[in-house]
Amino acid sequence: MTVPYTLTRVGVLMTPEPGNELEVGGVLNPATGHTPAETLYLLPRLVAAGNVSRVGLAKIELTDGVPTGVLREGTVLAPDEGWERGLNNAGVEDPRVTWIPSLGKHVMTYVAYGPLGPRPALAVSVDLRNWTRLGPLHFEYQADLDTDLNLFPNKDTVFFPQPVPGPEGEPAYAMLHRPMWDLGWFRDGEGVHLPAGVKDDRPGIWVSFVPVAAVEADLRNLVHLRHHRLVAMPEYPFEELKIGAGPAPLRVPEGWLVIHHGVTGEQPEGFDPTTQKVTYAAGAMLLDPADVTRVLARTSQPILAPETEDERIGTVDNVVFPTAIEQVDGVHYVFYGMADAKVGVARLERSRDTESRGVQYITDEPRK
Repeated sequence: MTVPYTLTRVGVLMTPEPGNELEVGGVLNPATGHTPAETLYLLPRLVAAGNVSRVGLAKIELTDGVPTGVLREGTVLAPDEGWERGLNNAGVEDPRVTWIPSLGKHVMTYVAYGPLGPRPALAVSVDLRNWTRLGPLHFEYQADLDTDLNLFPNKDTVFFPQPVPGPEGEPAYAMLHRPMWDLGWFRDGEGVHLPAGVKDDRPGIWVSFVPVAAVEADLRNLVHLRHHRLVAMPEYPFEELKIGAGPAPLRVPEGWLVIHHGVTGEQPEGFDPTTQKVTYAAGAMLLDPADVTRVLARTSQPILAPETEDERIGTVDNVVFPTAIEQVDGVHYVFYGMADAKVGVARLERSRDTESRGVQYITDEPRK
């Protein structure tokens, strides 16, 4: 099986607003969502001086059904909680928003850049404007891994839009994530601590689950994840350093389509992206609907790589970083960060050799 999907650039959607102190460091890596009135919104990461990030809200303007610009409507999440701020850093970064019809809510996973570095957190909303924090994510201890996932920085977290079969057969909400095993960021000389059975220290894509019944009993259980499984590791040259999930998985006829980023180049220790000499490109993989830990197929080459000036030159050069996907008039658009400075948009299409089959996307339930 191959992955019969590709991305075609549409253009730049959002750039930093001159004179806006909240955007002097860039606008990038957005989430998206529809309001109950079906208005399409962008939720970009806004970077102020000192690398302090907030989540903004901007209405997406359409021209003949194509996203072409935005109208800013302020911010919806800022590093207001103590665990989102350190003495020399602060931020709520890189939001991913999944509309989950069975919950009737948008679920936002984001990176809280607090005292101990990047840690994943969760907030929920009905209208995209008012968000309720459920707190930092908690990974239940799993004896066969011989480690505690809560010790490690973690990024690129995103929920599937509907329940999937859990490891024990029960319906479960599933979340992709990307742990990082080097604890030298926390204590000099501590180095890499790998879970049992993992031989490769490069960051890869994992999945964890929450039983539907637990969430139905109490929505706050959505942050209590269990049954952690490795899904995919770097495999091809364009993802030599690491891979991480992008937008919420999209259900297509072949399975769950996961658009991810792959990184190659040189990446020094620490979390300062400006010191990196890397290239971020977008790839894709298909996961088995009956077992989302199983990869059915993946691309050996990028489906989008930094080629335009906006993608090659910015806060961090040579970056395309897909983080959101939305359907407009039957067409899916992927929104992505451009060189950690701007927001771009690309059209998701079936590869030409499969277009004649007439296969359509499986879309999610409409918002109520």
